[in-house]
Parts: sequence; structure tokens; C-alpha cells
Amino acid sequence: MLNAKIEKALNQQIVLEAESSQIYLAMASWAETEGYAGIAAFLFHHSDEERMHMLKLLKFVNERGGHGVVPALKAPPSKYKGVKEVFQDVLNHEILVSNEINKLVDICLKEKDYTTHNFLQWYVSEQIEEEALARNIMDKLKLIGGDKSGMYFFDRDIASLGGGAGADAKAEGGK
Repeated sequence: MLNAKIEKALNQQIVLEAESSQIYLAMASWAETEGYAGIAAFLFHHSDEERMHMLKLLKFVNERGGHGVVPALKAPPSKYKGVKEVFQDVLNHEILVSNEINKLVDICLKEKDYTTHNFLQWYVSEQIEEEALARNIMDKLKLIGGDKSGMYFFDRDIASLGGGAGADAKAEGGK
């Protein structure tokens, strides 16, 4: 059974995961309207992934005798300055999520809730991967600089950088 402190902290993480999904969905919509089909597919996929992270937490809370709360969300930004800024925001957001997961782990250890601690280890590993992916993307964007042909190839190839978005892009007519 979850104690109230851990239930509250997990529900706060549910909010953060839901917000992550919405943020990436807004970024995907922006990218799609700007003609970046590959980037859009990548971000749509990551939006879905964040929603699954939220659902996994919500179900865990319920299974442990708590009540997973579906949060109300504020609207994320709908306009972005450019691709580099979008992915810098992604990196910054993933760092924020990692920090929040670490705080959750700390609460579990202090409360001696080793079941929830064990459950959260999946999120710890996931965040290592998410941050590494975002840093990899930022490195590629730095290499491209302002080269428009480089951005064309980046948009085309981003699906291969992780997350299985390639299948999404191909299913939507991309190459």
C-alpha cells in the first residue's frame, strides 16, 4: 500500500509525464506545419511514449492501493523559433524529468518504499536514454549549423536516431 507522501509524489510525476506528452505533441504539430515531416514523426512518437510513461505510473499507483489522478493540463506553446530551439527545449525538459525522477527515488528511499523504488528504476534507465538521445540530436544540429541541405538530411534521417519513429514516418509516406 502506498503512503500518502509517495502517492502525492507519483501523482505529481503523472502530471509531468502528461505535460511532456502535450509539449512534444505541440512541437510535432509545429514541425509538421513547417514542412519537417521527419522531425514531426519523431516528436509524435515521443509524445505517445510520454503518454505511455504517464499511464504506467497511473496504473502503478492504482495497483498499489492509491488513486492515480488524471491531471488538467495547461496548453503548451504552439510556435517555436526553429528546429534547434525545439530540440534544446527537448533536452532541457528531459533533464527536468530526470531530476524529478531522482527526487522520487530519494523519497522512496527515505520512506523505505522499496517496491516503488524498484518500479522507478525503469524510469531512471529511460531518462538516461532520453537525455543521451536529446544530446545526440543537439550535437548533430550543431554540426549542421545554418546549412539548409544539412537540415533537409537531418529531417529525413532523424527517425533513425531512436524511438522507432522511422516506422511512423514510413507509414505516413516518408522515406
